[in-house]
Amino acid sequence: MHASHSTSDQPTRADTLRVSLFAGMAAAIGRRSLELAWDGGTAASLRSRLAADFPAIAPLLARSAVAIGDGYVTDDSRVPCGADVAIIPPVSGG
Repeated sequence: MHASHSTSDQPTRADTLRVSLFAGMAAAIGRRSLELAWDGGTAASLRSRLAADFPAIAPLLARSAVAIGDGYVTDDSRVPCGADVAIIPPVSGG
């Protein structure tokens, strides 16, 4: 017997990355989320990849925070395949 269904806690494709974008970055590319082919790497390599794929958001990417799940990560943190990543742009206000 073989399992042909996926469970809700498993990503549909292990070699993809779901990236959520906000504010000006989402407006610049016309989408709030992306699915990228991804074979692993660091948060810094993800920034580089997004800047290359979407040059319009490159200036914001350099100043944005990266979160995986519910926590912020540093540029040298590993971003595993199948992760849910959010790119959080700088905010201003008082």
